[in-house]
Amino acid sequence: MFDLSGKVAVISGAAQGLGRATSLAVAQHGADVVLIDRNRDGAEKTAADIRALGRRASVAQCDVSDPAAIAELFTQVDRDFGRVDFLGNIAGDGILSRPEDLTISDLQKVLQNLVVGRFAMCQEAARRMLAQGKGSIMNIGSLASSTALGRGHIAYSMAMGAVIQMTRELSTEWSHRGVRVNCVTPAQVVNPSLQARMADDPTLEGRFLRGIPAGRLGQPNDIMGLAVLLASDESAWITGAIIPLDGGNMAMNAGGTAGHLLERVQTFAGK
Repeated sequence: MFDLSGKVAVISGAAQGLGRATSLAVAQHGADVVLIDRNRDGAEKTAADIRALGRRASVAQCDVSDPAAIAELFTQVDRDFGRVDFLGNIAGDGILSRPEDLTISDLQKVLQNLVVGRFAMCQEAARRMLAQGKGSIMNIGSLASSTALGRGHIAYSMAMGAVIQMTRELSTEWSHRGVRVNCVTPAQVVNPSLQARMADDPTLEGRFLRGIPAGRLGQPNDIMGLAVLLASDESAWITGAIIPLDGGNMAMNAGGTAGHLLERVQTFAGK
């Protein structure tokens, strides 16, 4: 089970975080990997680790908000590998701003990056997959796809909501032709950007943990098993799914108290 030998995976954001973890996971199970990232040095490090596993890896610097650049990228994939079996659609940036201060220009940048760019990646990958009659796409969304975060996330949340509906529509259009499309929606996963935000605001991690019953923030490796499942034939009847990767965040009512926090409160109260 979960054998990806002979498959080719295209992963964006492969230099670090969820993208790197996804790339290593599918390579460990036999896939060759095309690694996309603006950080070429980081992507090359991921590529070296994949080659050490005996798998092929190529690196491409590509602006994933630019459909023309994405089209050229997949032309390169055609030349180098001749097929696409799995797309890990991960890279993308947001902009934090209070709604009353958000410029339309910045909103358009976020939508271009996270919606138009993600759609272009899906479209190019699926054209190859549809011709093959088989393939799997894993979009990365966010808790912000389904619930409001506040804290200046208006542009990001609008875009992530669109990613969920894009996933559902593409699954509905393509699944009967062999191409499955799913969306993973993480909560807070530790990466350099989040670490910098927590360093600036020492209260931030504690506020995040109040909403996570599992009692910890996510780590990039938390996606590895799920990525392998979705890339493999073992998930052949999973499509159009919105899959939380969040330590129980979405399951807990906003007024709930996480068990690990309740234990601390009881200890403090001497109960």
